[in-house]
Amino acid sequence: MIIAKSKSRLVAIMVQVLIWAVFGLVFIFYQPFLTNIDIPVQFWIKQIIVLSLLITAFYVNSIVLVPRVLLKNSVGYYFIFVIAIIVIVVFVTGWADQWLKLHQLLDAAFHKHWEKLGETIHRRGPLKPEKHNGIDTFTITITALVLGISTSITTIQKWQKDQQARQELEQDKVTSELSFLKAQINPHFFFNTLNNIYALTQVDVDVAGKAIHQLSRMMRYLLYDTQQGHTLLSQEIAFVKDYISLMQLRLTDVVKVTFNSPENLKDLPLAPMIFLPFVENAFKHGVSATLQSHINITIEQNDNVLELTVKNSIINDNSISLDTNSGIGLVNTRRRLDLLYPDKYKLDISELNADNEYTVHLTLNLA
Repeated sequence: MIIAKSKSRLVAIMVQVLIWAVFGLVFIFYQPFLTNIDIPVQFWIKQIIVLSLLITAFYVNSIVLVPRVLLKNSVGYYFIFVIAIIVIVVFVTGWADQWLKLHQLLDAAFHKHWEKLGETIHRRGPLKPEKHNGIDTFTITITALVLGISTSITTIQKWQKDQQARQELEQDKVTSELSFLKAQINPHFFFNTLNNIYALTQVDVDVAGKAIHQLSRMMRYLLYDTQQGHTLLSQEIAFVKDYISLMQLRLTDVVKVTFNSPENLKDLPLAPMIFLPFVENAFKHGVSATLQSHINITIEQNDNVLELTVKNSIINDNSISLDTNSGIGLVNTRRRLDLLYPDKYKLDISELNADNEYTVHLTLNLA
């Protein structure tokens, strides 16, 4: 990001240098009325002085006056400074004319030119600044124009910079919130799984050992394979399969678990741990050690659209709610969906249907 900003700043400087170079060439050298007229060198010196004054006025206004006065809501003081700059430019321009004796030299040049053509000499050449009652309107106009351009460019740049800063701040806020939510989900999953493995150690030590090995593989995925903020759909489905397999180790024959995933999978980037809280919630609240219960998990894919359906039997002793602490994984997942996939997902939850099931249906557009 720092390198990109440096390149952008360098490009902006080069563009300004190029613009001033073109403006300077036109302002100093392109004088169509000077054709065939022997103009004294003092005229070009005066043009260089005026161009230097305009450049100075431009950057004094851009670097000092606009950010430190105008944008600080001191509009009155700003216009006073602008008028002062215009007065200074006009004064220095007039002083340069007298110091270089430019009027006399231009009169002589035009006199010589018109004498060669045998025509009447006009005391005021067409290239000298127009003055009305001693006011140099040309210099005032060009200075005001340069200051106006300077103010417009600086104001737009400030607005763009503030807009970019707001966007970066908002992005940092979202990133921090996502990290916090993911950090909450991971320990939540880890804590519940360890409880399950602890229960297994009381029944079958060998099975518990296999479960610990499987859990370590899953944690390695969480710690190392999802650090970029996204994973692949195939990896996330494999993780869900591992989780289901781990959970089934502690279940009895009265619980029926089915899992269906796409046969012809189109692998797409996906935020990690999006599916797991719904699956975990089903195992936490939808099974019983003695009562007939079931969990049906289906993942379908239609091009870039994913559909997750989780159905589990409702056990009266295991009530669930998205608005209580028992559903922290689900609450955080919904918030992550809001941040990561705004307007690209639909989450329908039915706490009780005709089959006495708790149903979650998530539609996610990954396009």
